[in-house]
Amino acid sequence: MNKTRVEGENKGDIMLYGLSTCGWCLKTKQLLDELGVAYDYVFVDQLTGTDRGKAVEEVSEWNPSVSFPTVVINRSTGIVGYKEAEIRKAVGK
Repeated sequence: MNKTRVEGENKGDIMLYGLSTCGWCLKTKQLLDELGVAYDYVFVDQLTGTDRGKAVEEVSEWNPSVSFPTVVINRSTGIVGYKEAEIRKAVGK
């Protein structure tokens, strides 16, 4: 799966799963940018074939309804939806 890396302060393994057409997903990405943390992201709607299937499978581990945005932090915390306070707390900002 082709993820995009955004460089910044290392606050652990942060993965954002979103949709390119989702305003809340873009707002979550903007929040991570503003916090200056390093993270990876993928817009699931831009994936095809097995990559899309793999991404949906990964999201469903943290969010059975497979809704977006879904942020996974250190493979131990899943945050579903745009929840600024929870994201800030999880990344220590």
